[in-house]
Order: sequence, then C-alpha cells, then structure tokens
Amino acid sequence: MTTNEFVFGALPYLVFGMAVAVTLFRWKLHQFSVSSLSSQLLESRRLYWGSIPFHWGLSTVLVGHLAALAIPQGFRWWNGVPIRLYLLEVTGLALAIWAAVGIALLAWRRLSTPRIRAVTEPMDLVVLGIVAVQIITGIWIAVGYRWGSFWGTSVFVPYFRSLFSLHPQPEFIEPLPFVLKLHAFSFFVFVGAFPFSRLVHIVTLPLGYTTRPWQRVVRMNRDPGGYHGSSKEVQNR
Repeated sequence: MTTNEFVFGALPYLVFGMAVAVTLFRWKLHQFSVSSLSSQLLESRRLYWGSIPFHWGLSTVLVGHLAALAIPQGFRWWNGVPIRLYLLEVTGLALAIWAAVGIALLAWRRLSTPRIRAVTEPMDLVVLGIVAVQIITGIWIAVGYRWGSFWGTSVFVPYFRSLFSLHPQPEFIEPLPFVLKLHAFSFFVFVGAFPFSRLVHIVTLPLGYTTRPWQRVVRMNRDPGGYHGSSKEVQNR
C-alpha cells in the first residue's frame, strides 16, 4: 500500500470510525465532558468579533462544499456562464478570508487574555491550528488554482463519492498539487481530532426544545415563608 492509498484510501475510514466511537463513548459514559465550556463570561468583546465571521464564513463555505458534493450537475450548470462562475469564486474567497479574520481574532483572544489562556487546553490550540490550515490552504487554492468550483466537481466529488460507496479511489487525488492534498488531508485530521475536543458538544444540540410542551407552572423548591408573593404570582413566573 502506497502513502497515497493509505492517506486517501484507508485513513478516512479510520478517522470517521474513531470519531463516531469516541463521540458515543463520551456522550454515554462521560456526559459532563461533552460541553463547549464557554469562556464568554471571561471575555466577550473579542469573542463576538471573532466568532461571528469565523462561524458564518466557515459554515457557509462548508455548505457550499456539501452542495457541490450533492448536486455537482447544478454547479456545472451555474458555472457554464462566466459571470456566474466569477461571482461564485469571488464569494467563496471573500467568505474564506472573513473566516480567516475570525479565527485570527479567536486565536489572539485565547493567547493574549490571561483568564482565557488559563482555561485553554492543548486540544483547543490543536483544533484552531487544524482549522487554520484548512482555511489558509482553501484561500491558497482559490488564488493559485482558480475555478475550483468548476474543476472540483470532476476531481473531489468523484473521490468523496467513492468513499461513501465503500470503494475508495485515491487515484483521483494522487496527481494533484501538494496544497490540494494538504487541504483534503487536514480535513481528515480535523475529523480525527473532533471527538477529543470541545467541538463534540455539537452532538448535544437541544433540538428537543422545539417540540417540548410549554412549561406553564414553575414550582419553587424553597421555604414558602421566604417568598412574600401570592401563589398566583408563583404560577405565572
């Protein structure tokens, strides 16, 4: 087995399998560790200015990648008109730069604020580094290997679909330039690091709150003598 076959043929299954297994283990047996451990109370101003561009920029780019994987024909149709291709490429690059500004602010906040630095774990810095590599290589590709939304549907889409079909074809990746390989490889590294980081709290999204009945009565677990309001006021709180 060559290095390319291992990295782009076997490694994806290893990291995804590990991500699922470790996430379930933490969720079932160590639920308290499945938390974002928010640092907003320690410092919020730079968190706001870093978090907004980072999350929205990166999330939008990610949605675009997933859309290209799901409907490559739609991207080929859209890119068939030059002005639309330019618009898509410029938008993607702008979002990536926006996300880069956000992660730079978040990293600066975490390293420069003593109270944040005191609660920072090594894995926090590892994840920031991996995501930074993803963003930087993405910008590098957008600038140095332009029209990725056009040729990517003929290279990366068949490759990732071969992974989903359990018949990996790493030969799609082998002739690509180093920066494209690094971009794909860093994604797999991110998936492997995900279950060991604070990001695992994503699996606990409180979707149940959208269907939970409205709580009409809140009962106070304290000595009634310590509250001077009426029972009707307690029920309406």
